[in-house]
Amino acid sequence: MSKDIKNTNLYYLSELKDYKIAGGYPDIRGWVVRDADKRVVGKVDNLLINKNLDRVVYVDVEVDQTIIDSRHDPYGKPADPEIKEFVNKDGQNHVIVPIGLVELEEDEKYIYTSRITHQTFAETKRIERGTNPDRHYEETVLSSYNRPSAAEREDEHIQRRKEDEYVDKPISERREGNIVDDENYKEDHRNKNRYTDDEFYDREEFDGANFRKRD
Repeated sequence: MSKDIKNTNLYYLSELKDYKIAGGYPDIRGWVVRDADKRVVGKVDNLLINKNLDRVVYVDVEVDQTIIDSRHDPYGKPADPEIKEFVNKDGQNHVIVPIGLVELEEDEKYIYTSRITHQTFAETKRIERGTNPDRHYEETVLSSYNRPSAAEREDEHIQRRKEDEYVDKPISERREGNIVDDENYKEDHRNKNRYTDDEFYDREEFDGANFRKRD
C-alpha cells in the first residue's frame, strides 16, 4: 500500500498538534499488546483518529518479532478459501486494531484482545509505520479479525452447498422463499461496502466502551 493513498478522515494522534489524550484517560502509547491467549504480539505505537467523527477508531500496533517470524506462507493452502492471500514485505511491521476489540489492564499497563489470536495477527496484512490506511485496508483487516472459526466455516460451506444444489434444481422443484433473488443479492453485496464514515464505524468493533474515563 502506498503512503500516498490517503483516507482523508484518518490521522495519527502524533500528526494532530491540537489533539491530546483527554484528562482521566490513560495514554496507552508504548503499552504492550497481548492476543486472546495473553501472548505478547507487539506494542501500541500510535492511535488513529477519525476527524470527521472526532474520536479514536484504531490502535496502531508495532508487531512483535514473533509475528514476523511466523512467516505466513501466502502460497500455501489458505485456512479459509474466502480470504485473499498476500505477501507482507520487509518493513511492514504495523497493524491496526479497531478500538472496540481491545481492553485495558491499567495496573500492568497493557492492552489485550479476547477475539484475535496470535495466528490471526500473523496472517493479517501489515503496513509500514506511518502509512495512512485507506478504506480497502480497513476492510481487509476487519475481514481478517472477523474470520469464522473452523467449525463456523464448515457450517457455511455446508449451507453454501445446499444453496448451490437448490439453484441447480428446476424451478418447479424449488421451495419459494428459501433463496434471495440472485441479482438483488449481488446488488446488496456490492452496496454493502459503500459506507459513509458514520455507517462504517457504527459497529461493535469501533465501540470504545472499554476505554473508561478514570475517576
